[in-house]
Amino acid sequence: MSKYDPLAHHLRESRQVAVPMTFEEIERIIGARLPPSAFKYRPWWSNNPSNSVITHAWLNAGYKSSEVDMLGRTLVFRKAAEGESGLEDVGSGAAIYNSAEAPRTGFFQSIYGALKGTVTVRPGTDLTAPDSTEWDAER
Repeated sequence: MSKYDPLAHHLRESRQVAVPMTFEEIERIIGARLPPSAFKYRPWWSNNPSNSVITHAWLNAGYKSSEVDMLGRTLVFRKAAEGESGLEDVGSGAAIYNSAEAPRTGFFQSIYGALKGTVTVRPGTDLTAPDSTEWDAER
């Protein structure tokens, strides 16, 4: 049993499409203070379950975090789309978020996904070639 289970219960019981909350309300519901990282780092509130334990609470309840306002200390939990459960079993007992946001196979794949479409490499470009013919002379 996780200390964040009361949050999951609260979200399930709300039956609302959008559940706006303050960080303080979440602390009241779980009966404990949120860790300092919850107030400092926006990624702590992401929908990637490997980020923090609390993420499993809202994903298991069928919600996603959104509209996180770090300065105002508020966010909105939104009901996952029809047929989207939040978490999916990948067969080995591990669970990953069912979204393009979450890494499927590791850190580098998630970075690639985040940057996908932002850089174009011309066909025939050798990315391993030196950028200057003088690179040997610099040694």
